Amino acid sequence: MISVETQMDGALLEVELSEQITAQDYDTVLIPAVEKALETHDRIRLMMTFGQEFQGYDLSAAWADSKLGLSHWSGFDRIAVVTDTGWLRNSIRLAAPILPCPMQVFDLIDAETARRWLRESLGSVHMIDLGGPCLQVKLMGKLDPEVIANAEKDLDAQIRARDGFRLLLDLSEFDGWQGLSAMVAHFSLVREHAATPERVAVVGDHAWQRAAQHLMGRFLNADSHFFDVSDIEGAKAWLKA
Repeated sequence: MISVETQMDGALLEVELSEQITAQDYDTVLIPAVEKALETHDRIRLMMTFGQEFQGYDLSAAWADSKLGLSHWSGFDRIAVVTDTGWLRNSIRLAAPILPCPMQVFDLIDAETARRWLRESLGSVHMIDLGGPCLQVKLMGKLDPEVIANAEKDLDAQIRARDGFRLLLDLSEFDGWQGLSAMVAHFSLVREHAATPERVAVVGDHAWQRAAQHLMGRFLNADSHFFDVSDIEGAKAWLKA
């Protein structure tokens, strides 16, 4: 059996699964709820709770679950799975890295923590005016597609307000992306603005960030340089020189 409650004006679905799950449960309850939510929201969040009475899926339900994921591959923003069932927890952790959105597993006792994780913003982009053509863009946490889309609007406005453009990209608190769709959106933003900056200073403290700066230099028209976090003032000075 499946029951669904809507939260956040329909952008969050709390789904409770109990007893034996069949394809009919998907066809009559879950799929209609998902499709209705997607009529008014580009992306939705799911909280899937498998309680103590959950007995598993029959074969038809397993197929329905696969079809739901494939049909709405890009429609999920974040998924929290709340369960104490061992095989389910292990399966989700194996699948999570290849999903287009972030997915986390929580114990039943941590249901409220799962709700907070679904509701909060896990990443942010801060823009700091350094004077003249220079702008510091600080990436924090794990970015999701919505944060990236909002950042693009702000970045375009900042670029238009400047005579020339030099970028300090601060990765010191950047933890990556929330799923493949966020990573694709980020690289799309970088590609669209590749010809814009005259100079790019990348600040970080990880080897992969240094490697990313070298890769960036291959397709940017700008002069770029990597600086360690401890030398952020040197990065600013180089950018303004």
